[in-house]
Amino acid sequence: MRALSAALAGLAFILAAAPQSGRAAETPSLMERSEAPAMAAATDDGGAGGAPASTLPVPVPVETPALAEAVSAGRLPPVAERLPKAPRVVDLAAMGRETGQQGGTWRMLMGDQRDLRFMTVFSYTRLVTFDEKLNLVPDILQSLDNQDDKVFTLHLRPGHRWSDGQPFTAEDFRYYWENVANDPKLSPSGPNLALLANGKPPTFEVLDPETVRYTWADPNPGFIPAIAAAQPVFIFMPAHYLKQFHQKFADKDALAAAVKAAKVSGWVSLHERKSRQYRPENPDLPTLDPWRNTTHPPAEQFRFERNPYFHRVDTAGHQLPYFDAVTMTLGTPNLIPAKTAAGDSDLQARYLNFEDYTFLKAGETVHGYEARLWEDGIGAFAALFPNLNARDAVWRAVNRDVRFRRALSLGINRRDINHVIFFGLARESADTVLPQSPLYSKALAQDFADYDVAKANALLDEAGLDKRDTDGTRLLPDGRRMEITVETSGENQLYTDIMELVSSDWAKLGIRTFVHPSHLDIFRQRIASGDTVMAMDRGMDNAVPTAEFEPNALAPTQDSQYQWPGFGLFVQSSGHEGQKIDMPEVQRLEDLWRDWRHADKVSAQRAVWTEMLRLNADQVFAIGIVNGTRQPVVVSKRMHNVPGTGLWAFQPSSYFGLYMPDTFFYADAGKG
Repeated sequence: MRALSAALAGLAFILAAAPQSGRAAETPSLMERSEAPAMAAATDDGGAGGAPASTLPVPVPVETPALAEAVSAGRLPPVAERLPKAPRVVDLAAMGRETGQQGGTWRMLMGDQRDLRFMTVFSYTRLVTFDEKLNLVPDILQSLDNQDDKVFTLHLRPGHRWSDGQPFTAEDFRYYWENVANDPKLSPSGPNLALLANGKPPTFEVLDPETVRYTWADPNPGFIPAIAAAQPVFIFMPAHYLKQFHQKFADKDALAAAVKAAKVSGWVSLHERKSRQYRPENPDLPTLDPWRNTTHPPAEQFRFERNPYFHRVDTAGHQLPYFDAVTMTLGTPNLIPAKTAAGDSDLQARYLNFEDYTFLKAGETVHGYEARLWEDGIGAFAALFPNLNARDAVWRAVNRDVRFRRALSLGINRRDINHVIFFGLARESADTVLPQSPLYSKALAQDFADYDVAKANALLDEAGLDKRDTDGTRLLPDGRRMEITVETSGENQLYTDIMELVSSDWAKLGIRTFVHPSHLDIFRQRIASGDTVMAMDRGMDNAVPTAEFEPNALAPTQDSQYQWPGFGLFVQSSGHEGQKIDMPEVQRLEDLWRDWRHADKVSAQRAVWTEMLRLNADQVFAIGIVNGTRQPVVVSKRMHNVPGTGLWAFQPSSYFGLYMPDTFFYADAGKG
């Protein structure tokens, strides 16, 4: 850690002159949104908001230079025939951006083949999307009608096509609903939770080739946010392509041959592999995104080429995206900062950490890029997660004692960590929402976040952990020394440095701490299996929510939640897997989350959020350390329309996605 501090010695002075990208005053777009988003039943009187089609005139389309030869040769129809009859017109001037030029290749670096999912996240093409003010607007859809959060009528854009040129119609929604979501082999737990209201699925109707309707008996306010999410619930699939892999539609012999060729166990595995939309590993799978993968894995570089049928245009008639292609080059994660500084990436943030900023800043002039700082939109840069489903029965009981969790939190000197690691530029806080959120509470952010060694020791004694070894180390109820192994994914060196300071703090409580980094997959598997007693990772993903966002991160809803993976799996699988919730406070959170899903008024949703935030703060299920930290974003000086400041978060901004990378462009397009 001393070496890290030396490397960052001049960082405070650099930051004093750098844009303070994440402070509330610098992010007005997140603060100015109205209480009621445009596309949800968001008025307290229960009135339903609709999503109208764009009122911008459709410009005369201009042929894309990179596709002109294919059009001339007859391999592609002209742009006017490739676009929907009512494309989404993006008003860049209204966004404070420039009209761009088509051409060039965006180069990025990634550390793992599974990072292909970030193309889906960054592209942020959804049925509906959040804009920069967190209003919901139609994207793939032309419009959406919402009646009391019970009846949703989705209107497609006439003439919209998949990337292979085949029509995108209501049949693609029917295929998913009837043959995937409700197929017991492909979806043994039934439809996704976002498609259930009070545990019941909707009535699905195809009204015409461009209109589908979902009707629930009870309100389902989580439906629209779910289909607009960074990791969306896909309620449509390219039926014309996937039917060849489905037992119901495919020729039996052809399907058997395909299963054998793919070396999978059966048609279910084959369909799952071929149909992944979130992680686009299958180049043959048609997409609606701005770029489509053209590379079969495994590979060291993946190339995504423009979707000739993408549905967005600028006001000058240029079909988006501006970039002809995106390359994702895989390499060793810890070398990505150096490669970025050498000019090997045109827009990079992933695998860059705060401690890289000084190094990156020094290379700006030589390598033609700008190192910017955005604010992390997460509830905690680093949080500790006691595993309430740990396999070790003694540790599980200790972790479940709120006095133990509170003591651990009170025993952390956050001010020391902030000043040593972040030069005082972070915010000392529990894992909770940020000040930019209307749901923020300063009191909750400080709950059990003060440094109080005496109180922490008293709580541990009160919890029955008052016996100590000869060197002062506390003993567990079964006589073992209280030695905690905190596991991390190994992706962020700062976690190890932070834990070095935490270990020193907890030693004053009689607790010995060890840090064990591991590969991300192993890290997650150990947590899910209960082998991990405590983990460190980032806090809540969406820390700038409004009441209309689903509070699923505050309750056990997924097996990927580190504090209660068994409980989360139980809820996620509708009770078929995992561990039944047997803690009253955790059960209360699940009940509140279900209350939100049944709420038909924003006031009721807000009340649920308030209580869930209060309960999480009181129970300290996650021990946040600091938030409001900064994320380095390296941008080529050739690249335009990338915001100078922004919110770096999975939810709600899809990292770059909220800022529409399909509108980023090179000033010297054609030389990329």
